[in-house]
Amino acid sequence: MKRIETPALKEKAAKIKLAVFDVDGIMTDGSLHFLPDGREVKMFNTLDGLGLKMLHQAGIETAIITGRRSPQVEIRAQALNISYLRQGRDDKLAALEELWTMTGHSAQDTAYIGDDLPDLSAIKAVAFGCTVPNAHPFVREHADWCTERTGGYGAAREFCEAILEAKALLEKAYQDFL
Repeated sequence: MKRIETPALKEKAAKIKLAVFDVDGIMTDGSLHFLPDGREVKMFNTLDGLGLKMLHQAGIETAIITGRRSPQVEIRAQALNISYLRQGRDDKLAALEELWTMTGHSAQDTAYIGDDLPDLSAIKAVAFGCTVPNAHPFVREHADWCTERTGGYGAAREFCEAILEAKALLEKAYQDFL
């Protein structure tokens, strides 16, 4: 797992109470798979799912903000007890601001991970704005931190564990499995 190197960024990550995820390119590899009848299929990684559960156990709320609408995302969000789900939202920052108004959270206690240009305003608005190595180069340039793993292959888990490590809760989360 890649660690947060700078003390100032680690301090910001330690204050996170809400972790927000894009889907395509973060929780999936960004590929669009369609069955012959036109139905879409999404592939999720179980490593990521456990990372979100670890955040919940640490008292951190989670949200998904995605530009596409998909029944698979709704099913995945329910299975992982995601606190908030916003689908069909091209303006990620507006959706994020709505969440803040609704929940009482703020930019200072929020982390966001996304991979493409529609995510950039949200990445820039939060305390801990993250991306993945296979993100658009302009997004990588402006994110606070980048995972080592790519989207759909454990990047969301790495993001979760980075937050837990900054809060000095990762070792406890690991110990719970012994």
